[in-house]
Amino acid sequence: MKSPKKLLPLAAAALLALSAFAQAQGLRTPRPSQKASVMQTVGVTDLTITYSRPGVKGRTIWGDPPAAASGTATLDDARARPKDQVIVPYGHVWRAGANEATQFATTDDVLVNGQPLKAGTYSLHTIPGKDEWTIIFNSDAGQWGSFSYDEKKDVLRVKAKPQTVAENQEWLIYTFDPVGETSAQVNLRWERLRVPFTVEVKDVKALTVEKLRAAVAAAKPDDWRTPLQAANWVFTNDVPASNPEAMQWLDKSLKTKETFGNLYTKARVLATTGKPADAVATAEKAIQLGKAPNSGVDPNNIADLEKRMAEWKSKM
Repeated sequence: MKSPKKLLPLAAAALLALSAFAQAQGLRTPRPSQKASVMQTVGVTDLTITYSRPGVKGRTIWGDPPAAASGTATLDDARARPKDQVIVPYGHVWRAGANEATQFATTDDVLVNGQPLKAGTYSLHTIPGKDEWTIIFNSDAGQWGSFSYDEKKDVLRVKAKPQTVAENQEWLIYTFDPVGETSAQVNLRWERLRVPFTVEVKDVKALTVEKLRAAVAAAKPDDWRTPLQAANWVFTNDVPASNPEAMQWLDKSLKTKETFGNLYTKARVLATTGKPADAVATAEKAIQLGKAPNSGVDPNNIADLEKRMAEWKSKM
């Protein structure tokens, strides 16, 4: 009969095998490295990273590979890893997480460290180095780890500089920080290392107009709100090149249904384009609708338009 001490490793191995089988069958069971995702919007572009979070657990994470290891193929196999080997060897492809390969998705074309990346979902791999990392975006988004990684399917490779930080990060994490109006810095954090790279939307305003154009084109015939909202965004966000198109959207909204909102917008546009008389006439129509019983229009908005109308009259 085997001793209890000898049975424990066998039991652990059996549990791991059962867990792997359960995952293969589509059953959901707890994982040592739990799944996570983080999403950040830049302008109108959604960036999403989906990954699993391994823990440090007192292990040596970064370091040189075994002397016998050649090439750059992944060494990220816990079953074959020698007891004293580092978890992430330099110079070898790493899934940048655990379990399935980390995924990076962007809803629009972006620049990663200044290099173009098309909209889509990619597996995210890395080749860590002591002084420089390679960040890899691969078209095979559904692979497990980096075991079937094929360099021929790489869509983009960029370089990143690892940074040593004072605070230990026990569980691997991705963050977007800092975030600006047109870009976000992605940070991979694990143990005492941070690896940053930048994702940028080249022209947020032009991309927004493109999406507004598509939304207006797809709007239902009785939808007056979508073209109004699209026009309002252009008029209030200083996109003069798109003003003629925005005016068409506004007229489309008015043709569908005249409301206090779209008449108010039309009056303001007329006033800013040097047509105070037309602005006053349109404002009067808007105020009449706003003061109608059960209109639901905020009296403060009516008062604001009346004040503006007085100013426009003074310029007639």
